[in-house]
Amino acid sequence: MILPTPRLWALVAVGIVIAVAGAFVPGLEGIVIFYNLVLLILWWLTGRMAKKWDVVRIKRITDPVLSVRVRNTVTLEIENELQYPISIKVRDEVPENCLAKGNEFSIKLDPRKRISQSYVLLPKSRGLWEFRGLYIRYPALLGLAVIQKQVLPPTPVRVYPNIKAVQEFELLKQTGHLSLIGLRQSRMKGLGTEFESLREYNEDDYRKIDWKASARRGKLVVKNFEQETNQGVMVCVDIGRHMLGEVDGVRKLDHCLDAALLFMHAAERAGDQVGLLMFNDVVHKYIQPRRGATQVARILEAIYDAQAEPIQPDYVAAFGFLASRWKKRSLVVVFTDAENSDQADELSLALSQIRRRHLVYVVRVSDPKLREFLSPEIPDEQALFDQAAALWYLGDRKRAEIALKNMGINSLEAEPDRLATELVGAYLKVKRLSLI
Repeated sequence: MILPTPRLWALVAVGIVIAVAGAFVPGLEGIVIFYNLVLLILWWLTGRMAKKWDVVRIKRITDPVLSVRVRNTVTLEIENELQYPISIKVRDEVPENCLAKGNEFSIKLDPRKRISQSYVLLPKSRGLWEFRGLYIRYPALLGLAVIQKQVLPPTPVRVYPNIKAVQEFELLKQTGHLSLIGLRQSRMKGLGTEFESLREYNEDDYRKIDWKASARRGKLVVKNFEQETNQGVMVCVDIGRHMLGEVDGVRKLDHCLDAALLFMHAAERAGDQVGLLMFNDVVHKYIQPRRGATQVARILEAIYDAQAEPIQPDYVAAFGFLASRWKKRSLVVVFTDAENSDQADELSLALSQIRRRHLVYVVRVSDPKLREFLSPEIPDEQALFDQAAALWYLGDRKRAEIALKNMGINSLEAEPDRLATELVGAYLKVKRLSLI
């Protein structure tokens, strides 16, 4: 696309001055037509010539996967392919679901010079989107025309649940700082762990002493245990109407998927088998538990574009499906919501098909904004009504939790910023106590 420049409009304005002067100097008005025609021809010819130039080569580099609702870095590598300096404007058209800062900028490049320019991308939702092309503008000869050219075509990009939280978890684990996110791993193993080796006593728990081996060696010896691995972990995700609700402007399903991702990563690193069941009124995805990072990647591909629908979930059908296909005792984590005792009773009845064989946790997202309505100060009538409604709603949720526990089902409820940490902590406790 050939665009006019301020210089061209300034020269056109000179022609207007000449035309006005023609009212006083006969014959000048005839020059204006020729003058404007020359400007138009020069603008067109220089623009056509500049369109053929291979000005720059640009490569867009993003993270291997984009994470939703966190800052992702996009880097543009720009190389001047001309033999002389050039100034260009760059605009990277980001996906519709993203906010961007720094994706449009001006830059001057020396001959054959390569630079890197980065900007921040903040996706607001998961799924398959696309960069809508990368465009540049650069001046033609004489400065009468600016050329707009598409350098990169539309490019698909996938936005996943929060992968960066997994990277942070792994970094903290490697550096021994998991306590920074509220996780604490006990060094005392459970009774069901596997024997690994013997070693000399060194202020260990007395319950780990092997008295027979100590008697044979004439000194205290303790047993080393390693945590059992290859146990089953099944993640069940409700994508029905219960997950349409929003907390902090984000749907409950998205909060649950973020927590599920971190939980599955922790289970995979512990050597356990991880599987997936995704359902509403029908089962949409079933992935049988297996070990390994490729299994987590497979599950991630299955859930990255999942969307909740205004459909009543069929818990009986979903857990009946699971009961018929997975028999090994496992930890079953169900991401759904039960806002009152009636919904909890319905969920408990359906879970009765699997709770005798498996250890079941129901995970729910709580809304931190409810705490704002529980202030001891009530300035007006509206605040009184808000507080009464909040207490009524919280009471219903508490009764739902009690109903689940009365049926032998573990209930875990946390605010979004604590959900993943609480869930991983519960999983580590299950492993420590050898409950599966």
